[in-house]
Amino acid sequence: MLELLGKNFSHSTFVFRGFPNLQKHHRLLALPFSLSYLSALLGNSLLIYVICSMKSLHSPMYLLICMLCVVDVFVVTAIIPNMLLGLLFDRDEISLAGCLTQMFITHFLSSVESTLLLAMALDRYVAISQPLRYTEIIGPSMFVKLLLFTLVRSGSIMAMLVGLAGSLRFCGMNTIQHCYCDHMALVSLACGSTDSSRAAGLAVIICFVGVDIPVIFFSYMKILSVVLQAATAAEDRWKAFHTCGTHLIVMMCFYLVGSVTFLSHNLNIPIPTDVNTFMGLMYILFPATVNPIIYGVRTKEIRNGFYRLFKLRAKKVLMVKVSPACKGKT
Repeated sequence: MLELLGKNFSHSTFVFRGFPNLQKHHRLLALPFSLSYLSALLGNSLLIYVICSMKSLHSPMYLLICMLCVVDVFVVTAIIPNMLLGLLFDRDEISLAGCLTQMFITHFLSSVESTLLLAMALDRYVAISQPLRYTEIIGPSMFVKLLLFTLVRSGSIMAMLVGLAGSLRFCGMNTIQHCYCDHMALVSLACGSTDSSRAAGLAVIICFVGVDIPVIFFSYMKILSVVLQAATAAEDRWKAFHTCGTHLIVMMCFYLVGSVTFLSHNLNIPIPTDVNTFMGLMYILFPATVNPIIYGVRTKEIRNGFYRLFKLRAKKVLMVKVSPACKGKT
């Protein structure tokens, strides 16, 4: 009877143990992650507000940045609040359905972010190489096609990934060595064959990293080449090189860290659980925190839009305060 039960049994709840060597100090870990989360929320929300409020920023490039910020807000919110509850109040249990839902949302949004980074690189490439045909090539129809491509590619691949993981039985340990439901962190707990899930994980890496990175890198190299040839002053060349270099470094960190964390279980790479968990969180938090700086603070048009918006709001506040005072005197 016990043998039969063991064969058919599968866990329906799981426990997160992302930092096993820091369990005594897990409440202290909540502080830096809380600050990072608040910083990501504030920075991205402010950038969304500025772009949506300023009509001069309603061009394809800035709308893509706005979409990137929306994705960053959703992806950190899908993970960090639940993780903080576990660190602060030991609420570290999750159901299998909740785990699969979080897994889909996290990986789906990460893949959407990859597609947006690709679209932004191609947008800049068209703007630099085909300036006269830019509005013809990058228009409303292109945005609709981009949206459909993103939803179909990310949705279908991640649905397959999560579906395969959900079909597995978990009859051994129910401790997920992570702070959220990472695909391979859950699949590694399965007691049956996981070949199809592992193959699907590799297919995701090939589909997104193997395709998106070369296109992004090629686009930025072409952009840099055109700008450096057109620039006459050494200062302009340095600005172009610095801008492209910064964008590429942030993107490479996103893809590299994501690939390592995704493949560490798949290829049996011996990475300590604490390090792997930290890398998995940085894969989500780092882009969400620095993107508002890279694409907002360091972008002149957005910076000017923020100043104009701030001055407009300040003038309205002053007018509201001055009006009652004037009425009182009369």
